[in-house]
Amino acid sequence: MSDWLDRLRHVEPLEDVPVDESLVGKLEQSWGGAGLGASRGINFYTPTFKAFQTSELKDCGKSAWPAVSITGGDCKLQCDHCKAKILEPMLPARTPEDLWRVVNGIIEDGAQGMLLTGGSNHQNQVEYDRYYGTIRRIKDEFPDFKIAMHTALVDADIALSMEQAGIDAAMMDVIGSQDTITQVYHLRRSVDDFEQTLEHLVATNMKVVPHIVIGLHYGRLLGEWNALEMIRRHLPDAVVLVVVMPFYAPESRPFATPDAHAVGRFFMDARQALPETPLLLGCARPPGMTKLQIDTYAVMAGLNGIAHPSDGTVELAARLDRQVKVTPACCSIAVGDEVMAIEGVDSGLDIDLDAIIAQERDRRRMAKMASHGLNGIRIVAEQGSDAAAAGCCST
Repeated sequence: MSDWLDRLRHVEPLEDVPVDESLVGKLEQSWGGAGLGASRGINFYTPTFKAFQTSELKDCGKSAWPAVSITGGDCKLQCDHCKAKILEPMLPARTPEDLWRVVNGIIEDGAQGMLLTGGSNHQNQVEYDRYYGTIRRIKDEFPDFKIAMHTALVDADIALSMEQAGIDAAMMDVIGSQDTITQVYHLRRSVDDFEQTLEHLVATNMKVVPHIVIGLHYGRLLGEWNALEMIRRHLPDAVVLVVVMPFYAPESRPFATPDAHAVGRFFMDARQALPETPLLLGCARPPGMTKLQIDTYAVMAGLNGIAHPSDGTVELAARLDRQVKVTPACCSIAVGDEVMAIEGVDSGLDIDLDAIIAQERDRRRMAKMASHGLNGIRIVAEQGSDAAAAGCCST
């Protein structure tokens, strides 16, 4: 048994997680490899640390990073993995005047920033043109309020308009398979269009945080490695990796759960391709044993951040000599994570192994107590930083 496998088996919640021992050996061997400068530290984004629960979170309170859709729940594309359902719970702002009112309201409620998005037209463009003046007004009036925008596909002029409006972070999905673009997105655009969008965005002063959705082709990994090469050619500020969760897929084209070992191999390749670029595992990934496996591989591959880690993941990172930090902050719709990944890779609370083990044991003990009749008793975390009071994710 390799040293890493032995350490994994000492983490109680992960001791029975099936892993590819050959892959673990490769990850362990590559850990000391040259050029992995970005991989030593890891930050876990959780609602709190002491009171962190990996089950469904309740009583979240108001979101620090709400999502706002300029089209409400409408989207022309109706992609097979989403069917526009992701837009439905977002705050609608169908006119520039609505956007101004919504932003003033959420700032009054304590929001630090927002994700601005909307449904796409048939060309995979979100029609922001009439909103740029209002966005500029928001940034001028509230300069500390962060705006991350889902850009969809853009040309150079649109990217410049977003920059001039004051957008802080630009996010887009990078798709490397023409079949996925055509079949899953129902889109008559090319892989080159996605790479050109990335090129236009990184030419601006905005922070650029592309996403790769692993398993986007009906649960299969198809264009992910090509997407990785596209990103490597243009080097954004950070990259978010998520694993497809197609809750709304049509019965005629169901999605398989992506193979966790294949996801782990992709993590390894992504780390090696982008040794100095922050890599974050976002909130979206399948639940249950698959999530345990994915999170285990993410730690071993050297990813820089994990949102909402599984039981035992923080302890595993410490046992593998990662420089562990915990940021007790909200991550609704993941936008908070992206901003933190860009601007605060070294932020968070330093945690040592003994403290992690003690806190993990305390949390598991409290969970067992809750299962025997203490449900509904709220546990309040110690507020070691301003972020500790942020509450929890609302998604």
